[in-house]
Amino acid sequence: MTGYWLMKSEPAEASIDDLAAAPAQTLAWTGVRNYQARNFMRDDMRAGDGVLFYHSSCAEPGIAGLARVVGGLAPDATQFDPASPYFDARSSPAAPRWLQIDVQLQRKTRLLTLAEMRHAPELATMQVLQRGNRLSITPVTPAEWQAVLARLGQA
Repeated sequence: MTGYWLMKSEPAEASIDDLAAAPAQTLAWTGVRNYQARNFMRDDMRAGDGVLFYHSSCAEPGIAGLARVVGGLAPDATQFDPASPYFDARSSPAAPRWLQIDVQLQRKTRLLTLAEMRHAPELATMQVLQRGNRLSITPVTPAEWQAVLARLGQA
């Protein structure tokens, strides 16, 4: 069974264009420092799962492309790097706290803006649209996935 996810990234850190330019159009999804989001990667994400690549903390947030999980679940190396903004002094290679997973571009899309998503009744249940949601990784239902694809003209 295929799962679906919305994964947020700040474009200044890793944009859809960065993913497109990466070797094999694949990036390690690093920097997750929330236990629930980490647990989604660890317990629920599988190779082949669909990803809505979402630009956050920018002038116009929204879904910028489609990707898929390609595996590579491993300890996030940034937690061990004192020069990284994601350094975690309480983590060690023997007992890592944080994980990363590899994501591969499927296609860049037009930007499906947050404002457009908020005005789409079929997307009203999306976790990213719920008050107080700050998770960088959230599950997407098959109905929400299909509704997003339809809005993007990809269905």
